[in-house]
Amino acid sequence: MTWTLIRGVVSGCIMFGVPLLYATLGEVIGQRAGMVNLGLEGILLVGASVGFAVTAETGNPFLGVAIAVLAGGVFNMLYAYLAVTRRANQLASGLALMFLGIGLSALIGKAYIGKRIVGLARYQIPGLAQLPWVTKTMFSYDVLVYLSVPVAVLVWWALFRTRWGLSLRTVGESPTAAYAAGRRVDLLRYQAQFLNGCLAGLAGAHLSLALAMAWTEGMTGGRGFIAVALVIFSRWHPLRAIVGAVLFGGAVTLQLQLQAQGTGISPFLLNMIPYVLTLGVLVLWAGSRRSAAPGGLGRVYYGED
Repeated sequence: MTWTLIRGVVSGCIMFGVPLLYATLGEVIGQRAGMVNLGLEGILLVGASVGFAVTAETGNPFLGVAIAVLAGGVFNMLYAYLAVTRRANQLASGLALMFLGIGLSALIGKAYIGKRIVGLARYQIPGLAQLPWVTKTMFSYDVLVYLSVPVAVLVWWALFRTRWGLSLRTVGESPTAAYAAGRRVDLLRYQAQFLNGCLAGLAGAHLSLALAMAWTEGMTGGRGFIAVALVIFSRWHPLRAIVGAVLFGGAVTLQLQLQAQGTGISPFLLNMIPYVLTLGVLVLWAGSRRSAAPGGLGRVYYGED
């Protein structure tokens, strides 16, 4: 039983961690530009519902993923308009976007409840299938899983090795300094939020097209808020987010495996595992100088009129 549990956790932590990683990478970009987006949960749901609807109608899961990515980016422009152009409170704007996303996704997905699709195909890593301790589900993942680490490296390179990334990080630290250096603060923040929405839409599509292969209302289960906590865990660094996503994916898998094996622990307590871990991360890093957030995070920038 113990070996079965270990294999199940190893197999599942990657699959369940990938949507968290994509959402976290998007939020890292957004917060590096000085904006906290609490609407991730709504964007994830929009991406999941749109991706599932397109796949159900066309039979093409890759088209569903592409449309979900675009839908997430466009939907997040509502938040960018409120927080950047209208200079509304970022936290209130994000929460409004979340509730809108919950309702919109329920409307989009209403006709597809209970419908099954052929989701993203899985491909096994060559050479690992012959190992005696490997099951059919281990090291057999869809293309979005294999792309997750390269995407994280790409985000790291864009943020820390390009002039665009330097400008974006400057905006997050001090919008006034970025403006004085000739950077367009509003434009950079819009770009950051569009990328944030695209990656969150991708995360939602992976949930509905690779994990569940079905649509149910509220299927994200708070993953948007966990992604925000993972940004703190990773100290606003894309590569550290990989470790955090796998860790939280393992927590989700562990509670599912324990329930499946009929452990005597209350299922309500098991369901709490990922969220207790989230609180633990916040307690661990809160107030740490090493985990200092971007200087301008959450602050409204009124421009230099």
